[in-house]
Amino acid sequence: MREYLLTLCITAAVTYLLTGPVRKFAIVAGAMPEIRARDVHREPTPRLGGIAMFFGLCAGLLVADHLTNLNEVFEKSNEPRALLSGAALIWLIGVLDDKFEIDALIKLGGQMIAAGVMVMQGLTILWLPIPLVGTVALTQWQGTLLTVALVVITINAVNFVDGLDGLAAGMVCIAAAAFFMYAYRIWYSYGIEAAAPATLFAAILMGMCLGFLPHNMHPARIFMGDSGSMLIGLVLAAGAISITGQVDPDVMKLFSGSERNAVHQMVPVYIPLVMPLTIIAIPAADLILAIVRRTWRGQSPFAADRGHLHHRLLEIGHSHSRAVLIMYFWSALIAFGALAYSVNSASMWIVLGVVALSAVGLGLLLLPRFTPRTPRWAEAFVPPRYRRRRAEERSAAVAGAAGPVPVGAAPAGRTPETVPAREPGPHRKLNGSTALSERTARVRTQERERA
Repeated sequence: MREYLLTLCITAAVTYLLTGPVRKFAIVAGAMPEIRARDVHREPTPRLGGIAMFFGLCAGLLVADHLTNLNEVFEKSNEPRALLSGAALIWLIGVLDDKFEIDALIKLGGQMIAAGVMVMQGLTILWLPIPLVGTVALTQWQGTLLTVALVVITINAVNFVDGLDGLAAGMVCIAAAAFFMYAYRIWYSYGIEAAAPATLFAAILMGMCLGFLPHNMHPARIFMGDSGSMLIGLVLAAGAISITGQVDPDVMKLFSGSERNAVHQMVPVYIPLVMPLTIIAIPAADLILAIVRRTWRGQSPFAADRGHLHHRLLEIGHSHSRAVLIMYFWSALIAFGALAYSVNSASMWIVLGVVALSAVGLGLLLLPRFTPRTPRWAEAFVPPRYRRRRAEERSAAVAGAAGPVPVGAAPAGRTPETVPAREPGPHRKLNGSTALSERTARVRTQERERA
C-alpha cells in the first residue's frame, strides 16, 4: 500500500506543479478559445491542462518502475507500456484539438487507433464472466472489438461530462478511488498478481485528478481540455479492461460447486468490473441522453448543446459549486454503493443505506435556492458564502450598485458616494492575462443582442 500511496503523491505533485507553467504556455500559445453559447464561464480560460496531467502520468509510471514491489508489474506484464503508448497518442490528438479544434470524426478515429495500439501490446479483454453461463473465452477479433468499444465509450462519457469547473476531474477521481479499493482487494486479499496493473493505473489516475483539481475548481484558472478529458477517460478504461479481461474469476475460488453456480453467486463481485460504466454511470447516462436528444432533433451525435445534466442543474437554480457537489454526491453513491455491494451482497444494511442516501440526493435536487447559514461562532470554519456577515455585506453592495442608496443602508464605514458601481459590459473584472480587447468585447455584445 505504501508504494501505491507514494506513486499517487508523486503523480499529484508533478501534475500540480506543472499546471501553473502549462497555463502560462497555453496563454502564450493562444489556446484560449472564444466563449461559446454552451459555455458557463464568463471569460476566456486557457486549456491544455492535459499536458500537466500527461507528465504526471509519466512521472507516476517512472516512479513505480523503480519501486521494489511495483517493479514486478513492469517485468511480468506489458500493460503499463501499452497504457503509455495509447495515452501518448490520445493526448497528442487532444492537444491538437485544444489548439486547432479538429473535426469530431477525426477525434473518434484517433480514439479507435489509440485503443488498437493498446490491444496490439496485450492490453485487451481475453474473457468475460457472464451470469448463468460462466467464463466465456473471446476470440481475438471479439476481444479487439469489445476493447475498442469500451475505450471509446468511456473516453466520450468523460469528455461529455467535462462542462463545469472541477466536474470531470472530481468525478473520475471518485471513480478511480472506488476502482482502486476493488482492484487492491483482489490483488492483496486473493493474491492475484494479474490485478496489480489495474491497481497501479487507478492510483496514478487519482494522482492526476487530485493534482489538477486545485487549479480547476470554480472559478477555474485552467481547463483540462480534450487533452485531459480523453486522457483520464483512457486510463480509466485501461484499468477496467486490465482487471475485467485479464483476471479469471475462477481463480478466486470463492465458491465450490459447478462453474455455473460459482459464476452466478459471484455476480456481485465482478459487477463493478464487467461494465465499468457502473462506476462512471453519471457520465454514461449523460452520454446516452445526449445522443438520443441530438438524434431526435436531427442533429449529429457530436453536436454541442446545453442539455447536459450539469446544464440542467444550473437552469433549475443551483449555483455552479452546488451543481458540481451534487454530481460528486451521485457519483460517489453509485461507485461506492457498487463497491460495498460487491464485498457483501447479503447485507440488507447496504441496500438500505444506498436508498437513504438516494433520498437525500433527491432532496438536494429539489432545494436549488436553499443556502444554509451557520451560527456566528462557527463562521470561521465554513466557506465565506455561508457566513452571515459576508452575505449581508454582499447584499448591501449589490443594492448600492443598483442605484442611489440612502445613507442608512450603506455598508458600515462607507457612504453611498464611496460604494463602487459595477462596470458595465462583459469585460469587467477580468484577469490581465485573459482580458478581452475592445473589438472582442464589442463582438460579444453584438452576439448577445442577436441571441
